[in-house]
Amino acid sequence: MNRSLNVRKSLLALGTALPLLAGAALAQTPPAPATSAAAVPAVDSAKVVARVNGIEITEGDLAIAAEDSALQMPNVPDEQKRELLTGYLIDLKLGAKAAEAAKVGSGAEFARKLAYNRDKTLLDEYLDQESKKAVTPEAARKLYDETVKSVPTEQEVRARHILVENEEDAKKAATRVKGGEDFAKVAGELSKDPGSKTDGGDLGFFTKDRMVEPFAEAAFKMEAGQISDPVKSQFGWHVIKVEEKRNKPAPTFEETKDQVETYLARKAQQDLILGLRKNAKVERLDDKGSLVEQKQP
Repeated sequence: MNRSLNVRKSLLALGTALPLLAGAALAQTPPAPATSAAAVPAVDSAKVVARVNGIEITEGDLAIAAEDSALQMPNVPDEQKRELLTGYLIDLKLGAKAAEAAKVGSGAEFARKLAYNRDKTLLDEYLDQESKKAVTPEAARKLYDETVKSVPTEQEVRARHILVENEEDAKKAATRVKGGEDFAKVAGELSKDPGSKTDGGDLGFFTKDRMVEPFAEAAFKMEAGQISDPVKSQFGWHVIKVEEKRNKPAPTFEETKDQVETYLARKAQQDLILGLRKNAKVERLDDKGSLVEQKQP
């Protein structure tokens, strides 16, 4: 199994190395822009793309090879990947025929491996088929709605701040903004925080746990429009202005759709396996051939 994996990787590595010998110009050629799914034509899986000693290699064979986890090439352009996979399948057909001629497939060990891989492929296909049935738009929306309802609300604050090095400078800044000067203007002039200075000290919305304790305590006690006295933290001295308070909005369905669908698929697969085990008679044997007491999954 490991030898087969290494051979596959080696064949692809040899194929990948060939274009690199053509010079830097090829390496610098950007990949073609991605085509939208709607614009991709349907592929005829029976279409022949190559023949080796009369044995046909089809688009369907290429599609199966492209799904092999050992043959993934995420940074290789599509056309080059297709060429490499075609070359690999040619070598695979040649190698398989040579192995048959050498009677490699006639032993009991090979039969066990073949049975294992058949079972694994069957199970993978079955799990994929059943999980697709579970991932419906209705099920995804229902799970999202139920999850959103169960999540406790959390308060957020949107605030600006002026960060300075010492208390005296903080008091001067506080006097200016409490006296009516524009907070964003003073923050742009005085604040030592490079991340918010250019935005007038705006920190955006944040939950209490995202800020250091003295800063968070002060900000969440204030009401919208209030300006704090100087607050000391490990970063220096702050003058804080709360712009807005709200309950943190839940992420939208579109933002969480992929996660919801992944959860539904995995749960369907897990439920299927647990159901099969529940209805099966499973017997495990120890080294002496005696039955081992079964534990509930």
